[in-house]
Amino acid sequence: MAERFSGLGVNLGNLYRLSDAKTRSISPENFTGEKGKGGMATEGTGAVHARGLGRGWKISPSVRIEPGAIFTLGEIEGSGAIQQIWITPANVKWRDLILRIYWEGQDHPSVEAPLGDFFACGWGQYAQVSSLAVCVNSGRAFNCYWEMPFRRRARLTLENRDPDEHAIVYYQINYALTDVPEDAAYFHARFRRVNPLPFKEDYVILDGVKGKGQYVGTYMAWGVNNSGWWGEGEIKFFLDGDDEFPTICGTGTEDYFCGAYNFDAGTVDPTFPRAYIEFTSPYSGLPQVIRPDGTYRSQQRFGLYRWHIVDPIRFESDLRVTIQALGWRTEKKDRRYLPLQDDIASVAYWYQTLPTAPFPPLPDRDYLEII
Repeated sequence: MAERFSGLGVNLGNLYRLSDAKTRSISPENFTGEKGKGGMATEGTGAVHARGLGRGWKISPSVRIEPGAIFTLGEIEGSGAIQQIWITPANVKWRDLILRIYWEGQDHPSVEAPLGDFFACGWGQYAQVSSLAVCVNSGRAFNCYWEMPFRRRARLTLENRDPDEHAIVYYQINYALTDVPEDAAYFHARFRRVNPLPFKEDYVILDGVKGKGQYVGTYMAWGVNNSGWWGEGEIKFFLDGDDEFPTICGTGTEDYFCGAYNFDAGTVDPTFPRAYIEFTSPYSGLPQVIRPDGTYRSQQRFGLYRWHIVDPIRFESDLRVTIQALGWRTEKKDRRYLPLQDDIASVAYWYQTLPTAPFPPLPDRDYLEII
């Protein structure tokens, strides 16, 4: 007899299968996700606009998060998995909104990142992202499709770090209540920023990971402080006791993000103008290039993502991930690499077993500020 389908890991190849999983959704119109409890609000951010229409007419479509407050987006009891999150903020800078997710009653979060960076928009302005794991659609609509299993409890919060301005946030958390496989690990995401990177130091995307799991993605918001090409640095994955040298070593920054030759077709084909070319694809992308003063002039900023969906990087006991900031000296007669001192931020995404150690505290909002 075939094993019952849990309703998790849904794709086009199994979408036809029946399951006993229970579909639920948390939003400002149903804060608990309970069956038959949606659209019952009598007060909310839309009440003034729904006056005269009565109950059920978009009375509570969003929440207001006061300055300095932490709002609980949702709490889920039982066994299942978050399957999709849609959220769109207003009024407040995206790095002033901190998303946290807690599994199984742990006191510290397994996900902690500014909202924009978590959704691959780290520079505080809209960039279209069309990938399997994250989509950012018109009107600053943030969506993620990372499946996030839990066995007893899940809690999601959003902190408004702005000391003066309230945030208006619309959101929906779609999940299934069902049995979770014994080998299911827990989703994690961690933000870091270093500005500027100290000379001749590697940027650390992730360290301190202990346990068994798999690394599944990287987002980077990279601000260049030098003129010229900046992406010669190699990414390195130190697995299971690797010390000085890693098991996995890439060949260049644009190579890791599944591009080539500076993301610039004009470097190899003279029929193309010399320019960075944005792209967004299912597993990788350069969705954002901010060009203040030309293609290879300083103060350019880039947003890049790489999802290891079909090629997860598996580890048994520990993991550390680094990348080099490496450009070129400008003199053609002195053709050699130049270590850079750039403004680099990142979000690392991975699954692993619990318990996990607490993340170091996030820097304050001044350190995260984007000018």
